[in-house]
Amino acid sequence: MLKTLKGFILTASVLVSLVFFGGTYFVFSNIYSDSIKENALYVSTDLAQLTFNSMFQIMSKGWKRAQLEEFISATKKSVQDTPTEIDIYRGETVSQLFGPIMQGEMDTEVKQAFGTGAELHQAQESRIRYIFPLKAEEKCLRCHVNARIGNVLGVIDVKQDLAPLIDKAKSKFFLSLVVIAPIPFLIAFLVVVSINRKIERSITRLGQRIESVSKVSDLKNLELGEVDLGFAELNNIVQKIEQLSDKLKSVAVDKDLLEFEIRLLEKFVITSDVVKDWREYVGLLLIEINKVINAYTLFSIFKVDEEVFDLEIFWRHAPSKQTKKMLEHTVRKLLSSHPQFSGDSAVTIVHNVADASHNLADLSERDIEVQMKSLLVETPKIGGIVGIGVQADMIRDATRMLVMESILSTLLNVVGSIKAIHKYTRDLEYYATRDPLTNLYNQRLFWELFEYEIGRAGRHGYKFSLLVLDLDNFKSVNDTYGHSFGDKFLQEVAVALREVLRTEDILARYGGDEFVAILPETGAQEAAMAAKRALDAISAMAVVSPDGTVVKGSVSVGIGVYPDHATMQKDLFLFADNMMYKAKTEGKNRIGVPTEEDIVEVFRNISETSIIILNAVENRKIIPFFQPLVDSRGKQTKAVEVLSRIDLGNDKIMGAGDFVEIAEKIGVIHKMDYIVMEKALQAVQEQGFQGNIFLNLSPRALVLNEFISEARRIVAGSGIDPGRIVFEITERETIKNMNMLEKFVNNLKLEGFKLAIDDFGSGFSSFHYLKRFPIDFLKIEGDFIVNMTSSEKDMAFVRSIAMLAQELGIQTVAEYVENEDVLQSVSDIGIDLAQGYYIGRPSENLPKH
Repeated sequence: MLKTLKGFILTASVLVSLVFFGGTYFVFSNIYSDSIKENALYVSTDLAQLTFNSMFQIMSKGWKRAQLEEFISATKKSVQDTPTEIDIYRGETVSQLFGPIMQGEMDTEVKQAFGTGAELHQAQESRIRYIFPLKAEEKCLRCHVNARIGNVLGVIDVKQDLAPLIDKAKSKFFLSLVVIAPIPFLIAFLVVVSINRKIERSITRLGQRIESVSKVSDLKNLELGEVDLGFAELNNIVQKIEQLSDKLKSVAVDKDLLEFEIRLLEKFVITSDVVKDWREYVGLLLIEINKVINAYTLFSIFKVDEEVFDLEIFWRHAPSKQTKKMLEHTVRKLLSSHPQFSGDSAVTIVHNVADASHNLADLSERDIEVQMKSLLVETPKIGGIVGIGVQADMIRDATRMLVMESILSTLLNVVGSIKAIHKYTRDLEYYATRDPLTNLYNQRLFWELFEYEIGRAGRHGYKFSLLVLDLDNFKSVNDTYGHSFGDKFLQEVAVALREVLRTEDILARYGGDEFVAILPETGAQEAAMAAKRALDAISAMAVVSPDGTVVKGSVSVGIGVYPDHATMQKDLFLFADNMMYKAKTEGKNRIGVPTEEDIVEVFRNISETSIIILNAVENRKIIPFFQPLVDSRGKQTKAVEVLSRIDLGNDKIMGAGDFVEIAEKIGVIHKMDYIVMEKALQAVQEQGFQGNIFLNLSPRALVLNEFISEARRIVAGSGIDPGRIVFEITERETIKNMNMLEKFVNNLKLEGFKLAIDDFGSGFSSFHYLKRFPIDFLKIEGDFIVNMTSSEKDMAFVRSIAMLAQELGIQTVAEYVENEDVLQSVSDIGIDLAQGYYIGRPSENLPKH
């Protein structure tokens, strides 16, 4: 049921009045009550002080017990008919000398005043209480010889019950509001009646005029100038209606023209998801257009560079050379008259024929000029298109030409979109196999080519080598100069490596600062020579940073040879990877050339660790360790971080650093994550821990479609609120997967989980994370925390992060808190949580909350 304006205004008036008067009553009654209470506190203090001063004056002159009892009685009687009560209590010290007096039972607060000597102000709802302890001073010791300065000799207890006074005031105020409340409603009612009469009369006249319009020609009768609704705003609406009427007169067209335009636009629908040949598609589009209008040619102009354009001309049928030249001349003439195209612009012309089985009748230059309609734009649209044109006999019809003008912009976007789809499809095919930063093969294609090379080498009985190259100290390059320069540095590395490898060698970027190369038909000696060339090429690099610093590079290289070192893909990769780490541990910037001892050692370690990992997964021997995160101020445990360990039996535990990398490379890290998550949450539930649970995410979780659903299942099975689960993401592992990470994070948040960024501050993109993602916790890079008490720069950096997080409403965690000084600094800065060996080492047992 539709509301009437009158009813709406009246209802709104009533509601506004109720809200206003209710709010007024609430606010002012509270203010009055608070004022009374505040005043009562002052009165209580003054009354207690006055009572003491009177008592002291009498007591200093010497008084007897009868005088004391008379004073107490007079004091109580003076407030007998008021909401105030005064009680005087004698302490044990005085009672020992002068004996007890008649006094009430001491409650907890009075006893506390005797014990601490502190004054007490209490305001509980409508009751006010002030307890004034009487402390011994030096002059008191003349009489009270058994007392010492500061001893509490007595207590004056003043109580006031303000409820009757407050209730009476509220009642009077409420009655006043009740009397005033109907006045706004009455005024609103009278105003509404007056407005409603004016509007109804004018709307009736307006409706009569509008009802008289039944066709386009009737619009001229819709004259509304003399209609007056009595209000400027409503008259403005009438003026807009009249303006709409005038516009309709100028744009209204016949029904057959509209049907013609609809049929033409239907031909512009792109029905294919991927256009493999965009020129063929536009040719087919031209044929479809000819089912509606007789169009000889369609042309489009694309900007490919500054002052460089492509002119694509599509002919319905095969034209003669003379017709081609005439059309080219006409189009060039058209372009020269537009500011977008200067006289120096280079235009490449390509002719396309939609249906070459027929020849196009020759057209005269006049026919081409008269029958051409075009649309040029100042800035390139989708696909780089800057112009569109059509040459058809319908252009002779002025009315239909208007329709063509209205659809040229649509045609411009359609053709541009077709070319863009073609380009995007081609790019997708390219980047499905390429690293977009370096244009080298990506990790996915590397594994495919690696598998193919193993099969080919096995069939033909020859060797090939694998190089694993990892840049030395690349993190410091990123942290010092930023990720943009880091990307440039990686591009230079890719170029340098490509130049020293053979054409047939397969070079790929494995990820981050790690590269791999497959060297077909190459033994260990040739592989060592290729690795030396790569080593020298990287050492010879000199990349200039934004601040002018020349940045040098170095690389550690590991070598693996098929079939000498392994015959399986992952085994050979792990072998070469271990050789690379051997080179790093020996000082970096060198080649890890395998010896016989290395071969035995690496495969023994890899095989043993792999077997341990696989058995641990199969037998669910992965166990959670818990490291506490405490409140940096109160030192209470607020959360735990869950760390993975492998139970080797006989009280032996394998740390994560000994198995995570191998587990990732043999593809079981996600299974280990699931097991440790399930066991950790089970322990949390069984032991009744009530804090948050921080869980580390491996990079593989980002690419597993089932991770979110599996995490949801595990958490639901544990009965723990998802809001207590905090997933940690480390920047170093995810920076190149920003779009994937954004989708992953949003899905986590939709499930109710929280998000923490680990090692925050380790790179420039940390701050990009703050802007892009809904972050709940920042775990500040431990290197800054551990040095903050000795480094002003680290201290300033940590303080800045803490202030920024506070502004954004994000909680902070300090890692690597190793001593009391660091913990105190963390607390002083205002960081919320602290974690480190000083707080507590990882343990199988959950800490007490």
